[in-house]
Amino acid sequence: MSETVWTFREALKNLDLVEVLFARFHAQLADQGYAAKAGQLVDATFVEVPKQRNTREENALIKEGQVPEAWDKPEAQAKRRQKDTQARWTKKNDEKHYGYKNHINAYEGDKLIQSYCVTHAAVHDSQVFDELLDQTIDEKGHTRVVYADSAYRSEAQEQRLAEAEIASQICEKGTRTKPLTEEQKHSNRTKSKVRARVEHVFGAQAAMGGHWVRTIGLERAKVKIWINEFGLQHEALGAAH
Repeated sequence: MSETVWTFREALKNLDLVEVLFARFHAQLADQGYAAKAGQLVDATFVEVPKQRNTREENALIKEGQVPEAWDKPEAQAKRRQKDTQARWTKKNDEKHYGYKNHINAYEGDKLIQSYCVTHAAVHDSQVFDELLDQTIDEKGHTRVVYADSAYRSEAQEQRLAEAEIASQICEKGTRTKPLTEEQKHSNRTKSKVRARVEHVFGAQAAMGGHWVRTIGLERAKVKIWINEFGLQHEALGAAH
């Protein structure tokens, strides 16, 4: 059975079908009259992979997008197949993570995932924010409000949202020299009560083993994460109906 699943995942990767199927799934929902009308929740979580036992010199080359010369020798082919040169180390709140990051946009109403993007772990959440946003205008001429934590907030981002006429409910962030006012803290708590619904999605993913993959490379990680998320879509729809 495991070989059958692996073959299926490889076919999805090689034919580049993941995004096609994801779009087709949402098109079918739209045909049935389903449309996300409430807020969009944007967030990201780490997806860990087995840690690599590389030398400092090898890691330095990998960071530069190169492959260590010794790995390309005929006698090192088996070793090379087990080396993930696209996963990255990063640090958050004093915790180190190695692997990839799953960025999602979930619907506030039933927490259905609207869009997602997989990157290596060191990519900052804000770098794929615009890519995840739904800028569709509804029949009343409105775009959907967006909720996110303070990691996504910047003056430039707020300006882009304003220009796109997307109401921002992104939490504000204070600094050592300019801490948040009580009013801002209260506003953040109100926003976070809605934004926190996206954590339910990540919690369900974790329960299904979706925060750990044993695949090699970004494209295989994308497929594995998508299959996990597709299962969550069906769960969310089942709960809604």
